Amino acid sequence: MKIDIGIPENEREAIALGLKKVLADTYALYLKTHYYHWNVTGPMFDTLHKMFELQYNELWIAIDLIAERIRSLGYYAPGTYKEFSTLTSIEEDSGVPKANQMIENLVSGHERVVKTIRENYKSAENSNDQGTLDVFTQRLSLHEKTAWMLRSLLSE
Repeated sequence: MKIDIGIPENEREAIALGLKKVLADTYALYLKTHYYHWNVTGPMFDTLHKMFELQYNELWIAIDLIAERIRSLGYYAPGTYKEFSTLTSIEEDSGVPKANQMIENLVSGHERVVKTIRENYKSAENSNDQGTLDVFTQRLSLHEKTAWMLRSLLSE
């Protein structure tokens, strides 16, 4: 059935593509955060292990929210590693970093998601797509706050 929500198909397609990139970045960051949760060591183990668990659980919920927004616009959400790897801008680790490097990598990951959202914000704004703007705004706030909290762990 044809979708008639007041946003032309070509605009919905552009918005959906932006959401797919945000979804891929979020999924990549989820995987990285979960990986770090499993493998963190050192004096901050307990703090980081718990913090990473909270963060990957939040990211897991966000993945569903973003994917459902894509579906609401009439497009299929990506769901394979192959698709995510072509859409994400977050780099994978080649080994297990030390705890401080994990924190730095996660700061960079959260900042990268923020940039991806900002790069795709205009298309939703220009199409008067408040649903996507709401998702983007909530995600921006959360990623900026998480990056700040992680950055604070590195302050002396």
